Amino acid sequence: MPSYSVAQIRQAEQLALASGRALMPLAGAAAADFIAARYPASISLLALAGPGNNGGDALIAAALLLEQGYDIAVYLPSGPEKLPPDAAAAWAAWRAAQGRTLTELPPPNACDVVIDGLFGIGLNRPLDATWQSLIDQINAWQLPVLALDVPSGVDADTGAALGRPIQARWTLSFIGRPQGLALPGPGRDAAGECYVESLGIDMPESDGRQAG
Repeated sequence: MPSYSVAQIRQAEQLALASGRALMPLAGAAAADFIAARYPASISLLALAGPGNNGGDALIAAALLLEQGYDIAVYLPSGPEKLPPDAAAAWAAWRAAQGRTLTELPPPNACDVVIDGLFGIGLNRPLDATWQSLIDQINAWQLPVLALDVPSGVDADTGAALGRPIQARWTLSFIGRPQGLALPGPGRDAAGECYVESLGIDMPESDGRQAG
């Protein structure tokens, strides 16, 4: 499976957006489909939505799963006030669907599966103490986690750990696989099983890196 730098993925994303394609609904739908293909609606889910477009993907996935009858709650640790436009629209859709939004992290026995939409491929700085504490709590639950793009706390270009990252069972990347998940190291170790949803965007065949 080919892999790409963050710059390459961003370039493909911007070209698609400039052509009028709305990518966030497609990413959110792919995440919802991923869960629905593996679990019945009788399970409980928690979607973690961060301050950027990764959070928007999680919010759209949550709204679609709610529509399909899943018991799902959303937790926005940093609140909705500073969400970028597309993610803010996803938040509005979640609110319109009367989805359940938590003001704090629930107890570990309150859900069966977690969707990690805290940080995507843009994180390039160490996690601060607040985010690290949240991720540590999620990891301590030892529940199945679906990470969107990359596990939160991973540098998507290098695969380095920017603290102690989310330990995912699966990682669903969009457009192309970030090269940090192809390189041996903490990023690949945290990602679990890796999948890619192209969102209909064609990327170059290969950059020379192959999964190990």
